[in-house]
Amino acid sequence: MASSVAADLVDFLNASPTAFHAVEEAKKRLKIAGYEQVLEREDWKVEAGKKYFFTRNYSTIVAFAIGKKYVAGNGFHIVGAHTDSPCLKLKPVSKVSKGGYLEVGVQTYGGGLWHTWFDRDLTVAGRMIIRDIKDGSASYLHRLVRIQEPIMRIPTLAIHLDRGVNSDGFKVNTHSHLVPVLATQIKAELNKAAMENGSVDVGFPTEEKKPCEKTHHSILLQLLATEIGCQPDDICDFELQICDTQPSIVAGAMKEFIFSGRLDNLCMSFCSLKALIDATSSESSLEDEIGVRMVALFDHEEVGSNSAQGAGSPAMLDALSRITSCFSLDSNLLKKAIQRSFLVSADMAHALHPNYMDKHEENHQPKLHGGLVIKHNANQRYATNAVTSFIFREMAQKHNLPIQDFVVRNDMPCGSTIGPILASGVGIRTVDVGAPQLSMHSIREMCAVDDVKHSYEHFRSYFEEFSILDAKITIDV
Repeated sequence: MASSVAADLVDFLNASPTAFHAVEEAKKRLKIAGYEQVLEREDWKVEAGKKYFFTRNYSTIVAFAIGKKYVAGNGFHIVGAHTDSPCLKLKPVSKVSKGGYLEVGVQTYGGGLWHTWFDRDLTVAGRMIIRDIKDGSASYLHRLVRIQEPIMRIPTLAIHLDRGVNSDGFKVNTHSHLVPVLATQIKAELNKAAMENGSVDVGFPTEEKKPCEKTHHSILLQLLATEIGCQPDDICDFELQICDTQPSIVAGAMKEFIFSGRLDNLCMSFCSLKALIDATSSESSLEDEIGVRMVALFDHEEVGSNSAQGAGSPAMLDALSRITSCFSLDSNLLKKAIQRSFLVSADMAHALHPNYMDKHEENHQPKLHGGLVIKHNANQRYATNAVTSFIFREMAQKHNLPIQDFVVRNDMPCGSTIGPILASGVGIRTVDVGAPQLSMHSIREMCAVDDVKHSYEHFRSYFEEFSILDAKITIDV
């Protein structure tokens, strides 16, 4: 079972180089599982016993299954995660030429371990806006793109030119050093001459540069156009990021690890999505369910969640409100539903590193293979409290699943998640959890196969059994 879930995660990771691709892959899996898409721009008509999803900006996706015994005012049982990871994103004007090289200007996104991006075989992926002209009328299409082969690299400086690098440390200036090399200028000129001679159909009139060609290298535009089957001058705009071309893989001497980029946080996105799909797969899955089972995968967590599609947006509250109002127009029922709801904020956790053991508090050292980690912080960087951690522990105990605890050292800053944002913004009970991993925010991370299985099983039991457990808990009386 562990290997099959892990293998499925690897497939998900390899299909998801960007948040857009992760949403596309999630959408495919939901449709196969019988989930129907609803659009935020249109009216909703959802019914008890049925399954739905919607996307926002094509980088956030929310899926939900409504119990057959659901009535307005009942709770929502949610796992929230995020689709984005630290990366390099192309600048609006990415055309950089210096020293005889064509380079690609990038912005840093999130808090990446940027030194890990050097000397990797890199490519680009993302979304494009394409002009489509039919019968003299133009329409504009959203298309995902991914160039599979490596087309660029960020080379390190030779030690002969930086003798102190090993003693003084590798110091990266993210503005001047972190610029990928795309081609040499001389080869680009030869390629351009060949295109102008008609040996290659580039799609650009030689006497006039199209808008995108003024801001991005024509070689890059041609590669993108070829990939999706259009002409370069049909490209209106795009959001692209730099990606590693090395595939995700189950690895290690005992095949116990997953080596991959973007484990933070596509691992939790995958585990929650698979748990929801499998917890709603049979005809009888929702027969006795009184609530709504939901997964919400948000964009922009790595940069604070403050966007129209981030956890700081109204997206979550909009979903709860619209579902509730499909069954009753009484606005007070939404407030009741929120107080009956529960959120598992699922974001990867820091495993104990054998070479840096002093970085962990001695009583809180999560281990690989040790199961999901419950995250605690007295200053509310995590939203866990005694009630919410108890609920999550009960699920683990009932199914004999391992569970761990994490508190950051008092002399170190603590990261955060979407948990406190949604807990304070929506008013929902929340527990912060995550599978342990090493190399977080590196271009190449690692986690344990067993923890993928543990996470999936824990989330699935939560979806299937939370309503029964919650009925036994009394707090504000």
